[in-house]
Amino acid sequence: KAYADRLLTLVGSVLLLLSIVAVLAAPLIVDLYTPADYPRAEFELAVAFARLCLPQILFYGIYTMLSQVLNARGQFGAPMFAPIANNVVAIATFLLFISVAGTSAAADGVLTSSQVLILGIGTTLGVVVQALILIPLLVRSGHVWRLRFDWRDAGLGRAGVLAFWTIALVLVNQATYVVVARLATQANVDATVAGVTAAGLTTYQKAHLVFMLPHSVITVSIVTAMLPALSRIAHSGDLPRVGREIGSTMRLAASFIVPIAAILLVTGSGIAVLLFGYGAAIPAQAAIMGQIVSVFMLSLLPFTLFYVLLRGFYALEDTRTPFFITVVFSLIWLALAVPLFRLVGSGGPQVASLAFSYGISYWVGMAIAWFMLARRVGGLDSARTIGAVARMLGAGAFALLCMLGVRALLLTYVTGPATADKWAVLATVASVAVTGSVAYFVAAWILRISEVSAMMEVVKRKVFKR
Repeated sequence: KAYADRLLTLVGSVLLLLSIVAVLAAPLIVDLYTPADYPRAEFELAVAFARLCLPQILFYGIYTMLSQVLNARGQFGAPMFAPIANNVVAIATFLLFISVAGTSAAADGVLTSSQVLILGIGTTLGVVVQALILIPLLVRSGHVWRLRFDWRDAGLGRAGVLAFWTIALVLVNQATYVVVARLATQANVDATVAGVTAAGLTTYQKAHLVFMLPHSVITVSIVTAMLPALSRIAHSGDLPRVGREIGSTMRLAASFIVPIAAILLVTGSGIAVLLFGYGAAIPAQAAIMGQIVSVFMLSLLPFTLFYVLLRGFYALEDTRTPFFITVVFSLIWLALAVPLFRLVGSGGPQVASLAFSYGISYWVGMAIAWFMLARRVGGLDSARTIGAVARMLGAGAFALLCMLGVRALLLTYVTGPATADKWAVLATVASVAVTGSVAYFVAAWILRISEVSAMMEVVKRKVFKR
């Protein structure tokens, strides 16, 4: 407990200092992400939001650290449900904004000071609630966090080494994202000059948000439950078992992710229209966003496997290797993204090119991480895992063909291609998703994919237990 208290206090102190520096440096940070010809009024608006939102660094960090303590104590539910409190505050914030400013307040890109304050403070307050709600739950689990500043000779040296490489990894990711963000922002400027439908950083971020949703709900939940036990196995020195556990986790995660990726690949445009085709967004912008969602889906499987593989290194208390793998991944991404962005040119699918290069980079990064971790632990049950994932991809391909056929029939004979009728879009998305789910499970049963069969058995027991 004393070690955990010292570590929490140290991390919290560093994050507090970092948050203060970030708020003071908000104009410099925004300048990193925007091109030279970015409109001045939008730059000032971004700085105002940055000053209100950058304190979230501290509270996201506190949430993460408290979550890890709870997970180590076998309390997995609270960290998973705490973001719901954040969502409740965020929804209340947006309802307040709409009641004060109306639904079309930002259609011209101009916000008043009070509107900026409502959005900025409200979203940050949500993160504060998400973090602080874990403190009483931590106390209930038997751990009362006390501030401890006696860090010297407290055994934090090993944690410091691990943290150094983790922070370095985050910096590499952020440096890469700065380049991508500048390119995406430039795409918005280029589209405006070319007189075509604008698509820029906001489009990229929203599409990536849809991409992250299945990963956050499924993969993170699976890995969060697996990681404490995996760390104990690694600590015992049973490396072959570590490899088997990683392989099993990858197969389990893939059994969910493959069909979801296939469904979102086909329904991405419709989902984007349903989620984002409101307010200042025009249907054409939502349609472009949906296309980018579909491109992102090509990388959902390698992204998931990459995430699981890196947790294998973390269970071995190795944060150095993930850093170098991330460096290679980032270099590949930039080496693909920059020339491809220039190649498609102004007014072309520049943002989609960023998503495409992102996916290619994750396929390569996943292969590198797989090879290095397998060599480290003596194998990842690779033959079985690759075989299972290959069969899942086969089932996903069958589902994809079925969904494309159903969508074509619906658009031709029932709903039509228009995106203005949200009910028609919803009906199309729902019909295609149901078709894809049924087709995938049928194909998985025929191909004897044990992970999918086990998942279906669990569902059957829950539904028909009476």
